[in-house]
Amino acid sequence: MKLSKFYAPTLKEAPKDAILPSHIFLTRAGFIEQNGSGLYNFLPLGKMVLNKIESIIREEMSNAGALETSLSFTTPASLWQESGRYNVFGKELLRFKDRKENDFVLGPTHEEAMVNVVKNKITSYKQLPLNLYQIGLKFRDEARPRFGLLRCREFIMKDAYSFHKNEEDLGHEFENMHEAYSRILKRLGLDFRVVEADSGAIGGSGSKEFMILAKNGEDDIILCSKCDYAANVEAAKRAKKTCDKERPEANFASKFHTPDIKTIENLANFFKIDTFYTIKAVVKKAIYENENKLIVFFIRGCDDLQETKAQNACKALELVDASDEELKNAGLNAGFIGFIGLKNVDFYVDNELKNEKQMIMGANEKDYHLIGIDVVNLNEERFKDLIEVKEGDCCAKCKSKLVKSKGIEVGHIFKLGTKYSSAMNANFLDENGKAKPFYMGCYGMGVSRLVAVAVEASHDEKGIIWQEALSPFKLVIIISNTKDEKALNLGTHLYENLKKLGINVLLDDRNERYGVKMNDFELMGFTHALILGKDLENNEIQLVKRKDLVKIKLKANEALEELKKVLICL
Repeated sequence: MKLSKFYAPTLKEAPKDAILPSHIFLTRAGFIEQNGSGLYNFLPLGKMVLNKIESIIREEMSNAGALETSLSFTTPASLWQESGRYNVFGKELLRFKDRKENDFVLGPTHEEAMVNVVKNKITSYKQLPLNLYQIGLKFRDEARPRFGLLRCREFIMKDAYSFHKNEEDLGHEFENMHEAYSRILKRLGLDFRVVEADSGAIGGSGSKEFMILAKNGEDDIILCSKCDYAANVEAAKRAKKTCDKERPEANFASKFHTPDIKTIENLANFFKIDTFYTIKAVVKKAIYENENKLIVFFIRGCDDLQETKAQNACKALELVDASDEELKNAGLNAGFIGFIGLKNVDFYVDNELKNEKQMIMGANEKDYHLIGIDVVNLNEERFKDLIEVKEGDCCAKCKSKLVKSKGIEVGHIFKLGTKYSSAMNANFLDENGKAKPFYMGCYGMGVSRLVAVAVEASHDEKGIIWQEALSPFKLVIIISNTKDEKALNLGTHLYENLKKLGINVLLDDRNERYGVKMNDFELMGFTHALILGKDLENNEIQLVKRKDLVKIKLKANEALEELKKVLICL
């Protein structure tokens, strides 16, 4: 391809709302352009990268035994109503009516639609397992789309759905997809971790996220400094916390006057103890489909509440902060709340507090706390994993220190179980002729997001540095002066011969200054550039590797053979 005939409109300035390198460079380099809030067009360069990603995904999904489909972007609302998600998914689900007043949604995910594909068609266990996938558009009406392709409303996703006769068979496919996703990301040249995760609105039991390590990542991930344990902060676990400070002692549980002591720090100072031996109450308003109510979460004073865990514990659609007025109306005294004598309010207690002795917590009376509290005789269902795991906590697997890192989610795999098949009455006949719902798995990967993630993981102050697997062109031949007939002829000769060898090469034959051409090469990030300049008078040209911008001199009359050695082995 000759750059003079190519369409790649570059910009000197970044969009005003662009703060991340991927958003800045992909827009400035002419890979994408914004079409509306959270909506982006892929221009020729961007589509070339997208095609490369899709090609690798298709190869690995095929190797893993999955079959490609293409489902409608628009889904009848009746399918979502059947699964029970239509009213609970949230405002991210775009609902609309057609001219006949029929209800539809723009699919943010396609569990319901894919169940409908196999329902009443896969009827026997002999036809299982089955894994169907697609690469296509999705839409989520994000309240605050930002960061370019990393958080937009319309995006391209690879989503796969597997169907099984039992949970054991589902487990095998879950691991199969784990391995397939790992191969995909390795081929893309990305540094990733597989982390334990929260299932969120998709639901199900098992859940793992594939995170690319990047300093601009929007997700906090917890990693063990020694073993392979890794988890999203929303699902991270730790070894039970301990404290070597002196534990307070009271002969029996009693109420103690603590005037105006409302914070954990002040409480610990008042009794001259470590916050480890105090119990903190965090009050949230839980939002449900048909009601709202206050919930109190009790955690150790030195810990923080992890809101996703808390939301899962009480099965709320959303948790929001409770106002002072709402606390007052519920008879709660802020700073003095405890679970003994707590009335008319539901509550949960963190797992690590189970069977703790000699603790201090609120007495549900202003200016009073209870001391010498043993956390016993509570119903088992009260205890949940509620705390946020932090850097410096100990690994639940090997007891080594945990560290925190930033990551960007690019893939998520789930064990759905029978959640959707049961709700939608999608059954098969097992070995005994009994009707049973399919066991399902779900496996998503953000295809358009991977374009941005690859840039976040590999760039410098000048622009993009594409991994070899993703670079739109392996080589750009830069003719510094197109009026130099010798350089133009050599450049054209190399260009034509490299094309015949099947190498994707770009010829920068534009009537532009050398500096402009080099800046565009550095911005666009192609793997190599070949510079045909003044040194050609001495039979020399320069090969530049974008990764480190190191220049290697080549003999002009030997350039084709040297380029074959470098480019064909990529």
